[in-house]
Amino acid sequence: MTLTEFRGVYPAMTTPFHENGGIDFETLRADAQRLADAGVDGLVPVGSTGESATLSHDEHIEVVEAVIDAVDDDVPVIAGSGSNNTREALSLSRRSADAGADALLLISPYYNKPEPQGMYEHYRTIADEIDIPQIVYNVPGRTGQNISVDTAVDLASHPNILGYKAASGDLNQVSEVVERTRDEDFHVLAGDDGLILPTLSIGGTGTISVVANIEPARTVDMVHSALDGDFEHARERHHELGPLMRALFVETNPIPVNEAMAMRGYGPGTVRLPLTRLSQEHHEELASVLAALDPLEAEQ
Repeated sequence: MTLTEFRGVYPAMTTPFHENGGIDFETLRADAQRLADAGVDGLVPVGSTGESATLSHDEHIEVVEAVIDAVDDDVPVIAGSGSNNTREALSLSRRSADAGADALLLISPYYNKPEPQGMYEHYRTIADEIDIPQIVYNVPGRTGQNISVDTAVDLASHPNILGYKAASGDLNQVSEVVERTRDEDFHVLAGDDGLILPTLSIGGTGTISVVANIEPARTVDMVHSALDGDFEHARERHHELGPLMRALFVETNPIPVNEAMAMRGYGPGTVRLPLTRLSQEHHEELASVLAALDPLEAEQ
């Protein structure tokens, strides 16, 4: 599937595990199809929410292949393929592209804390070598390093770098990236669920979202209403989803979303160490929030 833009809702998929720690591919494929059937615009396996940091490289590619096989070109698949090691990121990106991924999501190099020039060259190296669309992923809370606006703007001129996932929590920074790339074929996607609607209001084109795993239809309705200019309806959805958005981050992502998946019957809820299951206190809070959300179909 040829991608020329990133517009709409792209769930950052979870990776389901058996109790013994192995990947539950049957559940993974069913989940990919569930999300596609709900009308999402694409799928993002093996990102932070998919516990990419605990997967071997072979498992990483197996997950990508399973999701691609499950949706069979119904929606594009954007594979997480970043690393703090440029050679490693390049290898994962090449293998993901060879597996059939439509695009790549590339987290910025963590731990190394490169200078802006190193950050730029890291992304440029991958974009020069892998000829499919790519999204730069800025999440300084996980990487310890913020991608400067200048670096993001410089990268936007590369023909293979078409998107920017904004997960810094800094709406001023996001706004400046949008402002300074308006003349480029470049798309800014919200990476913080609580800032999806604000990001769309300043020119963002969509989201790579955690809450969309649990409420895909509501998230799609919110985002596409905003993209179509109906911000009144989008605000209703935003506030309706607000308690769940907050509940999904009471502990480290993806601990709560995996628990919510289990509560809804979408997955086993298991995570790999060093992550652990949701605490009992937060479990009860999350269950209460989910119980308050009536099925969307009942409102239509």
